[in-house]
Amino acid sequence: MERRASAVWSGGLKDGKGTITAPSGAFKDVPYNFSMRFEDAPGTNPEELVAAAHAGCFSMALSGQLGAANLKADRIATTATVTLEKGDAGFSVTAVHLDVKAKVPGADKAAFDTAAENAKKGCPISRLLNAKITMTAALEP
Repeated sequence: MERRASAVWSGGLKDGKGTITAPSGAFKDVPYNFSMRFEDAPGTNPEELVAAAHAGCFSMALSGQLGAANLKADRIATTATVTLEKGDAGFSVTAVHLDVKAKVPGADKAAFDTAAENAKKGCPISRLLNAKITMTAALEP
């Protein structure tokens, strides 16, 4: 199985601009530039897309882990926060924090915590990233 996305960049690092596209049609020619990525200009950037991918991947992985424990979530809401820091070698994604809230009828805290930890470790995007990944997971009543 392979998935693709593409980017086109024109110009210099700070004065240039680019677009990103996914052949699925989920996004097409979405603009990005230096200020969207490293400053606070509105728009998307690669790190935001990584955060979205991680949140989606983790939520599905948690659903799978809960299913393996004979539990089914009514709702899993995950926000991934990607930290981008400049070091000696340049910019790197150094951390991701997953903030998870889930409503799982019949789940106790221990079963939920085990499923969440297994999902964090087993999610393919978690395994892709070479960053510290932390998590806050709350089981809602």
